[in-house]
Amino acid sequence: MTEKDFQEQPENIEGEDIEEEAINESVQLREVPDDGIERRWYALHAHSGQESMVREMLLSRAAELEKNKLLVNAFVPIEEVEVMRGGEKRMSKHKCFPGYVLVQLPIHPEKYADLWHMIKETPSVTGFIGSRTVPVPLEDSEVQSIIEVVLGERERPKPKLDFEVGERVRINDGPFANFLGRIEEINTEQSLVVVMVEIFERQTNVEVEFWQIEQI
Repeated sequence: MTEKDFQEQPENIEGEDIEEEAINESVQLREVPDDGIERRWYALHAHSGQESMVREMLLSRAAELEKNKLLVNAFVPIEEVEVMRGGEKRMSKHKCFPGYVLVQLPIHPEKYADLWHMIKETPSVTGFIGSRTVPVPLEDSEVQSIIEVVLGERERPKPKLDFEVGERVRINDGPFANFLGRIEEINTEQSLVVVMVEIFERQTNVEVEFWQIEQI
């Protein structure tokens, strides 16, 4: 997966027990210690659905091992957005980048043996963006923009629309995952599409978000 992929995969988590306070708590960032160590943000791969658990385990384990000055911050970007469901506007929570936890670490964290081992041994962690042994840091300005989006201080950029009405697509997420269908309507304002699929030998319209479909 590339950094471009990382930037373009929101996940709908509506219905999960994620409160407003949890969203705000996820970006209550600690100040970086003034100890002369340069720190950067990294994207850590985690099993889908386990991102918040990984964040909590990392912060807890870092405190136990007195490594919390090295692993300064960790958060899972979650935002609350307005979507259309059944013709009604509803608030829905999304993981901005499903499968990732953002962590603030010393540059070249692989050189800090205890820290590196602690992260790699955390359950549900599968690696970093970058090579197998050398993580690639994110741009600080990029992470700051993400934080502002999560806090509602900046509007999330609209995804680029690559679909057309009448196009055949595959639904790749949600209750209709793996269904094939044809796009009937596109709502660019709400980032939604209506796809005609066949369910139990009947043609049915289902509403999904841009990120939940792919071209065939």
